Amino acid sequence: MSDPSPPPRCCMPPTRGAVRAAPTARPRTARPCPAGPVREPEGMVLLPGGDFLMGTGDREGFAGDGEGPVREVRLDPFRIDACAVTNDRFAGFVAATGYRTDAERLGWSYVFAGFLPAAVRRGAARPGRTPWWCGVSGAAWDHPEGPGSTLGGRGDHPVVHTSWNDAAAYAAWAGKRLPTEAEWEYAARGGLEQRRYPWGDELDPGGDYRCNIWRGAFPTRNTAADGYRGTAPADAFEPNGFGLYNTSGNVWEWCADWWTTQHGAARPLVNPSGPPTGTDRVIRGGSHLCHRSYCNRYRVAARTANSPDSSSGHAGFRCAAPAPPAPIPPTPVPPRGLTVRIR
Repeated sequence: MSDPSPPPRCCMPPTRGAVRAAPTARPRTARPCPAGPVREPEGMVLLPGGDFLMGTGDREGFAGDGEGPVREVRLDPFRIDACAVTNDRFAGFVAATGYRTDAERLGWSYVFAGFLPAAVRRGAARPGRTPWWCGVSGAAWDHPEGPGSTLGGRGDHPVVHTSWNDAAAYAAWAGKRLPTEAEWEYAARGGLEQRRYPWGDELDPGGDYRCNIWRGAFPTRNTAADGYRGTAPADAFEPNGFGLYNTSGNVWEWCADWWTTQHGAARPLVNPSGPPTGTDRVIRGGSHLCHRSYCNRYRVAARTANSPDSSSGHAGFRCAAPAPPAPIPPTPVPPRGLTVRIR
């Protein structure tokens, strides 16, 4: 059963129930998606699966988010993108299909106030609990800060302003799917057991920055000490032990599962995929706007959720796929001149 109430919305405000900004963006003309999926296996990592310990009892965790208890999970082998889906890849999807995102269809999306001109900030609707977000008319994946903004220089950055619905549509077109939450966490850990981050327990080991998060005093001052004030390229920083990039920070990533904090009693949990229904979908990994003072959710076990139609300037995704079938061993062929008697 899914939980009756969603998690706190400090990280990503929901579109559902929000005051709508007046749409100003000119909508695209929708065209049907191709009948057959387009296979896109390049850039994926094959993971062996097996048993791992999911969740955490970390003192820095949020008990209400259902990060615990630590539980044994068993996964089949699967493939997952090494990087989040980029603007260039998403542009290819839109060019091939004419797809319109939820943000385009609704006419607006959430943009961090610090990225906007003062005039736009003053006129934008803001969520009561998270006033650093502005509902901006015309903000969408290709206009990330609203009308007049472009993707110039950000082709290799993760696509943002994508809802769960948009992520699932891209994945289906690419012949893939969204990862389950268990697959996402297993992949994000990179083979390390019960560590806080994909590289260990220290955020900046030896003063070395390993992820793109808010550096400074949130939400008024970002020093960008890690090199990025907004999104970073999808392959920025060192990959984890499995070869995945940016599973902590940069952009939130949608998972396939409906939200729940009830994780089941079976041990081990075998290929868990969440409850069958719900109102909110899981997002993982944190973003470039996360800071320990209010949203310490760039830890590898941290989690939150949002409605499937919600989008913002720090929400993206990566895709997964089943492992390719094991090759069938060839039938032995007897050498020439050797007579084989069948009894």
